Amino acid sequence: MVGKVTITVYGADQICASCVGAPGSKDTYDWLQAAIGRKYVVDHIDYEYIDIDNPPTVEKHQQFVERIIEEDLFYPVVLVNDKLVAEGIPKLKTIYQELDRNEIHLQSN
Repeated sequence: MVGKVTITVYGADQICASCVGAPGSKDTYDWLQAAIGRKYVVDHIDYEYIDIDNPPTVEKHQQFVERIIEEDLFYPVVLVNDKLVAEGIPKLKTIYQELDRNEIHLQSN
């Protein structure tokens, strides 16, 4: 059975103070979509970007934004199906491993 995943990126317009020189959260969000799309069939992948300075009224997002602030997590923070897989500068290998665990199919060239 093919898995279905949601990749959520929590970030802000302002770059994380500890991540100076890193790309912004929205740039990372766009980059992740492009990188994942080159390797995986994206039919079963949804993406969402959550602005930590203006989160939607969905409770799970508001609670996670509070966690980012309380635990001083580096953003962007990347979740795959609500599992934290990266913070700060994400590593594709870690995200790919989680997509593999969720049985997302590779592109067939």
